[in-house]
Amino acid sequence: MNPTELPQVEIDELVGLFFPQSPSAVGAFHQIDAADLPADANSLLNHCEHMTVTIEDFHSSEVDVQVLEEQDSDTHYSRKILLTRKSDGGVVQFGIVRLDMSTLPQIVQDQIRERKIPLGRILISHDVMRAVRLAKLYRIEAGEELVTHFAAEKGTDIFGRTAWMYCNGKPAIELLEIVNLG
Repeated sequence: MNPTELPQVEIDELVGLFFPQSPSAVGAFHQIDAADLPADANSLLNHCEHMTVTIEDFHSSEVDVQVLEEQDSDTHYSRKILLTRKSDGGVVQFGIVRLDMSTLPQIVQDQIRERKIPLGRILISHDVMRAVRLAKLYRIEAGEELVTHFAAEKGTDIFGRTAWMYCNGKPAIELLEIVNLG
């Protein structure tokens, strides 16, 4: 597949990996244009860079990954995560990621499964050829999952994106990244 031919990230399918009975537990997703994002959300989401680096720059702090849940099969590895600031432990991102492990070197696969280092940091440190392709931007009415992790009120507008990460020219990683501006 040509990297300019962006496959769709099916939000219901990605969220459904960890919320098969109630995808609304994350929230109600409404696709929006970049012009509808608040300034901080725009700088965090409307780009084709690694979210790990963008979040760390925005918060002036490195981040840690907390894997909340994972699934592993012969071909794909998926996980539901939080990124937290090292400086104070504050939650800065909720995410769901599905990786086609066949596109990644074994050492990268092993480090991902160790659950200790954010995905972006692993890919950068191993110099995996990668490109991030923004798919869609969302306004999300916070459901219970985001309320819990972001200390927000139910129905609060929170913002996120879906994206593809290409590794060595192949669509390898589907991403749902939701940022905490609170």
